[in-house]
Formats: sequence, C-alpha cells, structure tokens
Amino acid sequence: MKILYLGDVVGRSGRTAVIDALPCLRRDLGLDFVVVNGENAAHGFGLTPKICAEFYEAGADVVTTGNHVWDQRELIAYIDSDPRLIRPANFPKGTPGRGATEIRMPDGRKVLVVQVMGRLFLEPLDDPFQAMEGFLTRDRLGATVAAILVDVHAEATSEKMALGHALDGRVSLVVGSHSHVPTADAQILPHGTAYLTDAGMCGDYDSVIGMMKDVAISRFTRRVPGDRLTPADGEATVCGVYIETDDRTGLAVSIAPVRLGGRLQRAMPTD
Repeated sequence: MKILYLGDVVGRSGRTAVIDALPCLRRDLGLDFVVVNGENAAHGFGLTPKICAEFYEAGADVVTTGNHVWDQRELIAYIDSDPRLIRPANFPKGTPGRGATEIRMPDGRKVLVVQVMGRLFLEPLDDPFQAMEGFLTRDRLGATVAAILVDVHAEATSEKMALGHALDGRVSLVVGSHSHVPTADAQILPHGTAYLTDAGMCGDYDSVIGMMKDVAISRFTRRVPGDRLTPADGEATVCGVYIETDDRTGLAVSIAPVRLGGRLQRAMPTD
C-alpha cells in the first residue's frame, strides 16, 4: 500500500498548496491513502467543516488535528458527525469526537488511523502509551487491518521517539506533528515500523513556524501585549512523508520525506 501523510497545514498559504498539490500527488505517486493534519488550517488556529470538505475533495482520506482542535468553536458541534476527522485519543473521556477511525478502502482493505498527543510541555492528558495499547488489543496489523497509521502530536522529540519504539512492529507508521519543522530521521525501525520525528508543516517557511516574523520576534523580545499572531502568506512548502507497506504484513518496506514548493529543498520518493 502507498500512503502519504502531510504535516500541519498552516493558514491560507498552506491550505492552497495542499489542495493544489494533492490531486497530482495521488496520481503521480499512485497513492492508496492520504492523511492530512489540518489543525492550523483556519487562519493558523484550528479548522472548520468547510476546510475539512476542501481537503476531502482534494484527495485526503482522513484529517487529524491536535492541541488547536477547538480553536474554531463550530468544530465542537461538527466533529461527531464526521467519521474521517479525528482528535487526540488521550483527551479525557466525554470529549467530543473520536481519537481513531477505521476506513474501508474501495478494495475492501481497512486502514486504522490513530492520533495521540504528547504530555511533555503540553497539556496533562491521559497516557498516550496506554491509549495506543487500547487500540492495538482490538486491531492487529496484517490481520484485522491492512495498515495502522499513528500521528503523534507532541512537543518533545524524546516522547515521539519513545512512542515510535514502543509501537515498532505493531503499526505501519509513527509520524510526529506539532513542531512545524521537518526532521531528517526518516527510517524503518528494527521491527518494521516507518518512523519520522516530525513531518513539518505545510506552510510558508519564511516565518516563525508559519507565523509572521515581526510579531513572533516581538513576543520573544518584549514583555508587553502585542498583535495577534497571524500566518505568513508567502508560497508554502508541502511537507510530509511517504511510505509503502507490505501487503501481507502491513509493515513498512520504504519511507521517504516529501517536500514540494516554497523555500525548502525539494524531496520526493522518485527523486
């Protein structure tokens, strides 16, 4: 199976780049399944039902979120009605939405997508490691599902790496989101799970993690209230990761970073 995951979409620039690129990426890479992290797509903070629909129309199969999931209040009433939109699974019991979704592809194969959120330097949520165990006791890679994809929305690289190794051999992909900076450690772990500490953002990299530079710099240099952070609006780089899985086991046989357009050096599986 050929799978693409795209990192945090930031603002209009990131949305436009992803929506424009996805149809071509699906065709040129022969993609079977696409996941997009959309948590910063609505002017840098959260996303809306309309934006979700735009991602689906462009070719996304599942949209993940993160700590900004509720920034657009209209999503609270919407999220339960959209089985392809997920929020972190280790949010407290009773939180709207779902932390995982199982999608049946046209050929009958099923893909499980799960998102968990880290606890280091973020909110004191439930244990993401235990949250994952709950899903993996129900679904088994290569048996009940053809692929298992895990979005780890976390600040600390150590926490993402620990989750990757804890899940090695039991899921197809563990990929980090949230930092908005792509890492250079794409690899297949010893037991066959594809891993990348952070996919990076889909946004304008002439910025401070996707936000206009002057306001972001001012927040570090002055201790007075300033303007609200707003997304940079230059040409975006589409950033993510591509994997191929073994049809028998569901484990990864290849992994490659994806970077297209904008300021970062291009990287594609066929380069």
